[in-house]
Amino acid sequence: MTLTADSKTLANMLIENIGKVIVGNSETVELVLVALISNGHVLIEDVPGVGKTMLVRSLATSTGCDYRRMQFTPDLLPSDVTGASVFNQKTGNFEFRPGPIMAQIVLADEINRATPKTQSALLEAMGEQQVTVEGVTRELQNPFMVLATQNPIEYEGTFPLPEAQLDRFFMRITLGYPNAAQEVAILDRREHIDPINELQAVCTPADIAKMQDQAGDVYIDALVKQYIVELSNATRLHPEAALGVSPRASINLMKGGKAYAMLRDRDYVVPDDIKAIATATLAHRVLLTPSARMREVTHETVITDVLNQVSVPGASVRRT
Repeated sequence: MTLTADSKTLANMLIENIGKVIVGNSETVELVLVALISNGHVLIEDVPGVGKTMLVRSLATSTGCDYRRMQFTPDLLPSDVTGASVFNQKTGNFEFRPGPIMAQIVLADEINRATPKTQSALLEAMGEQQVTVEGVTRELQNPFMVLATQNPIEYEGTFPLPEAQLDRFFMRITLGYPNAAQEVAILDRREHIDPINELQAVCTPADIAKMQDQAGDVYIDALVKQYIVELSNATRLHPEAALGVSPRASINLMKGGKAYAMLRDRDYVVPDDIKAIATATLAHRVLLTPSARMREVTHETVITDVLNQVSVPGASVRRT
């Protein structure tokens, strides 16, 4: 399939196609597309049964990307993620058997159930889009995206993600429970068949790569960049935050703002684009103080405070 539609039209096609399986979460699906277009990764944190895995499968099918799933368990080894060299008795040589991380859309299911050693096997892939095994570095395909799930309720037998791992995720999102009408729609769609089994691709990986290139060309004013930096700095100074966001978060806000603007059929970024993705992009990177956790202050509350405190800039005239 060739790209015959503009990016906005293609994004709408993807959202509509994924909506055949995921009911009532078009805004969340759009955030996932923003992360994909920005070469980012997504942590989906929600209770069981709300469609986390189905969202990932629907995205992979709709984009025509190669898809692999990893079920994270305490006995999972780093080589189970990255791959390993195996001796071939017929040829008498060692052959590299790639792990599931070599796919384009990778589902790390219940990521916090694996040990920190296994979780760390994802760091190079997520940060540099490459994997080094036994001294040999292998480039990963493009597009490449890791979508990890975790249950925020059940902590027994889990290993909390370290800050370095959380910072590799472009966004953290939730799906939430559907309302009554949406849940009835889910029952109707699944009464006889599972819609995921009939889902078809509406674009190709090459189309996604082209969208990524187009997003990079979206204009962002110096004042909007300054706004991003001020937001990030405000998290570092917030009284409820023991640790604010890193410069990587600022970069992700800029990239995400470009992708979000493009999906709104604009070739320039406005502050509202940054505000629209700020919570999903920044909240999981903030480390709360012990007193804040005792008072059940949430990460989202800190970001809301920051958005309210930092003044929105005007815009200078774009130079042509």
